[in-house]
Amino acid sequence: LADPQSLEKELAEYLERRNADTLLILNIESVPAIENLPAICQIPGIDAVLIGPHDLSCSLGIPEQYDHPRFDEAVRTIFGTARENNIGAGIHFWEGVEQEIEWCHAGANLIMHTADYHVVRQQMGAQFDQIRQALGDPPRKGADGGEVV
Repeated sequence: LADPQSLEKELAEYLERRNADTLLILNIESVPAIENLPAICQIPGIDAVLIGPHDLSCSLGIPEQYDHPRFDEAVRTIFGTARENNIGAGIHFWEGVEQEIEWCHAGANLIMHTADYHVVRQQMGAQFDQIRQALGDPPRKGADGGEVV
């Protein structure tokens, strides 16, 4: 059998090689996470924090109000704290490119722009509306009565 110290060293080298291209990104999605973010940022090995906007807005008591000043303040606090600690900061967002750009100016350096679900839904909806229109059917209506994009 191999020497235990040799095996331990070999395993450590293996893990170091395997983890070299791995990122550790922590989701920040609640008021307690924001309150504890300075301490969280001190944990070795964290590459970035990523805001989950839906859960964060709910934790702030303003569900899906992404234009609310409290939400914007929380986002900027998260970005600022992470960047002060040399950790990347980002958000998964789909509500507007202008807002994504603004948050990049506020410190974000990781943007998860939209999601495949939204892109596919939008494209498929447009194509089906084209078919409906060609067949004389009205376009789809959303819950608010407006056309669905």
